[in-house]
Amino acid sequence: MLPKKNPDVEIGRNSSLYFAIGLNIMLFLSWQALEYRTYETEDVDIGYVNMQAQTEEEIPIVQFTQTLPPPPPPPAIVTESVEIVEDEEIIEETVFESTEVTQTDAIVEYGDTDLGVSDVAVTEVEEVAEVPFSVIENVPVFPGCEGKSKAATVRCFNSKMLEHVKNNFHYPEAALDLAIGGRVTVVFIIDEKGYVTSIRSRGPDKILEKEAERIVSLLPKMKPGKQRGRPVKVNYAVPIVFKYSATQ
Repeated sequence: MLPKKNPDVEIGRNSSLYFAIGLNIMLFLSWQALEYRTYETEDVDIGYVNMQAQTEEEIPIVQFTQTLPPPPPPPAIVTESVEIVEDEEIIEETVFESTEVTQTDAIVEYGDTDLGVSDVAVTEVEEVAEVPFSVIENVPVFPGCEGKSKAATVRCFNSKMLEHVKNNFHYPEAALDLAIGGRVTVVFIIDEKGYVTSIRSRGPDKILEKEAERIVSLLPKMKPGKQRGRPVKVNYAVPIVFKYSATQ
């Protein structure tokens, strides 16, 4: 007679459940071990930046403030009226004669004239140097700044330039309507005769650049700058700041 087994104390009854639980626990621990991150705790030396001061020429910055004008009135409605007029005027037809050469026209021969090398006049064109305003020996003299030292002439030049910009400044209406402002740098050349030429500008908008160039184009004729006693072209740059404030 075989002994009977008690089903409540059978060891292998829930073995598949225990295996699944153990497998899930091992997978979870393996995933945590792979996702675990460590960081270095040592301080990192990022260094420092040593910037040496650079000496630059001081250029006066002009700032202007102008309030927005009231909105313009609505445009007037223009009505067109068409009037039919009888055409009684007699128009004479214009006759155009042909300028084409035909066989009946005489041909003038120019091969009989020989030109020698001595007959050609050769003139030497002396190239005028271009020197920056900051390094030129004798700076250009603005009208009213004559008879001063170099340092005083430079200060007088910058003062007269600032005064000229203030007197001729006009904020463009289109820029006010679009609320456009910013800094425009105008670069130009004072040539060997004292005239302002080669005006160029860079700014946030073409409207402001055009106004800045217009102001510079109104500069008067100056006494040209000299390098080693000879008149030369001189580069100069002036910044103009357009600043607006909206009225409440």
